Amino acid sequence: MNQTPFPGAGADAGASPLGKAVTYRATYAPELLFPIARQSKRDELGIAADALPFVGEDVWNAYELSWLNERGKPVVALGEFRVPAESARLIESKSLKLYLNSFNQSRFVSPEAVQALIARDLSQACGAAVEVSIAPLSRCPQRVAAYPDGELLDDMDIDIDTYLPAPHLLGCDAARGGVVETLYTHLLKSNCLVTGQPDWGMLVVSYAGAAIDRAGLLRYVVSLRNHNEFHEQCVERVFCDILRRCQPERLAVWARYTRRGGLDINPFRSTGDIAMPANVAEVRQ
Repeated sequence: MNQTPFPGAGADAGASPLGKAVTYRATYAPELLFPIARQSKRDELGIAADALPFVGEDVWNAYELSWLNERGKPVVALGEFRVPAESARLIESKSLKLYLNSFNQSRFVSPEAVQALIARDLSQACGAAVEVSIAPLSRCPQRVAAYPDGELLDDMDIDIDTYLPAPHLLGCDAARGGVVETLYTHLLKSNCLVTGQPDWGMLVVSYAGAAIDRAGLLRYVVSLRNHNEFHEQCVERVFCDILRRCQPERLAVWARYTRRGGLDINPFRSTGDIAMPANVAEVRQ
């Protein structure tokens, strides 16, 4: 799957439709997908293409998905797309929205046909097999919202004055020794790499090893507040910074970002010995 028919494949994010006026297409148009190579941002983090320090995936939820059945009657559905972290490319979110909207006036024989088509197109665009699940609302799909099974950091009474990435804020709390714990915060905010528009989310850190200093971790997460980077890239940055500064025995970092344009993106990265959590919504999603 290394070859793609998409004109944006491997292109710089600035060439994407983000921040630009576009004409919406209402009939199937896979060429609207805009893939972006992951490696350029990974190079900034010192991640070699052939030696990823993590496994994981990016879970997308689509809430504005519709097409016409064979008789021209609309079908509305929820979509879930799972893009593997090892894929060569990610999909720029506005282009995915435009692509999904191109189904609006197109006729398909069944939800399964739509599912297969989206899976084919996203897999070609990303350069790896993308899992797709389509659930028409007529089948009564359920969305569950819950809080992580862990410790919330947000009630700590601390001073914060750094709003650009500051990995030096991370460290271990020697007094607590070794632990196995999950920490989370709702205070994650970063900005779109291209438009600078704010992205809001919840960040979860699950690990085993020397106890991470909680105040330092919260300060570090807040230090992303004025940082411009895509969701997937932010999570990889956090994972790598914690791995290098705190050296846990095992580590998983994931974020659940609030939706934009009918989509939410939820990247997960792990050393491989912590399982991907269920696709349970953050309360703001």
